[in-house]
Amino acid sequence: MKLNLIVLTAFALFVHALSCVSASAQQPNAPSVEQRAEEEANRLQRVLDLDDWQAFYVDSTLKHDLAAIMTEYEKLQSSRVNNMSLYQSVQDKWMEQIDATYKKIFTEEQWAAYLKTGAAKTIKAREKRKAKSQGK
Repeated sequence: MKLNLIVLTAFALFVHALSCVSASAQQPNAPSVEQRAEEEANRLQRVLDLDDWQAFYVDSTLKHDLAAIMTEYEKLQSSRVNNMSLYQSVQDKWMEQIDATYKKIFTEEQWAAYLKTGAAKTIKAREKRKAKSQGK
């Protein structure tokens, strides 16, 4: 359980680290978004005992949505945006989309197991940030 939390935290940090596009572009050995998506899909398949079709959808979702995060980060960087809360809001928006897709793909048992890996805390923190930004 602790290992799953550590891995989930590491993945969240990876997504945040994607905001440093220029730094990763300078490192030729850095894994690509596609490789990271495949690694995460494989991890979720092992942890949640996903069927092959579920793993395929998870992989496809991650490849698309992580690439979209990168695109939005690049737009913010090219506009010279330094406000980290804007980067966080982009990440939150896409991670919310990923979780919504996961909920459709996973069975109830798999979704519950996914939440227990630390996703519930991440979702709660994201909702808290959203409420704060909306002034509630």
